[in-house]
Amino acid sequence: MKKIIAFTFGAFASAAVFATLPPLTPEAQAAADLAKAKTAYGDKVGAYQLCQAQNRVADRFKVAGTAAPAACVAPPPFVPPVVAAAAAPAAPVAPAAPASK
Repeated sequence: MKKIIAFTFGAFASAAVFATLPPLTPEAQAAADLAKAKTAYGDKVGAYQLCQAQNRVADRFKVAGTAAPAACVAPPPFVPPVVAAAAAPAAPVAPAAPASK
């Protein structure tokens, strides 16, 4: 019985591995890119805040005559990523001239 359960579980797991998702729509891709950019910016802000906190602690325990901690570099303001320009629309097709008799 354990072998059957293990085989069934393995079959479902391998089927899930080979399954593929459909490609994202342009709107979903843009939303994913924006979320990725916001996350990256949040990481930069977090690193800046951590640097400031570490400098405050270093200043508190600094021994006289030692160098000051490195200065923190503030991240620039958040700028959303530029959406790739959609393919240029094709030139409109001119209507065909009526056939002469």
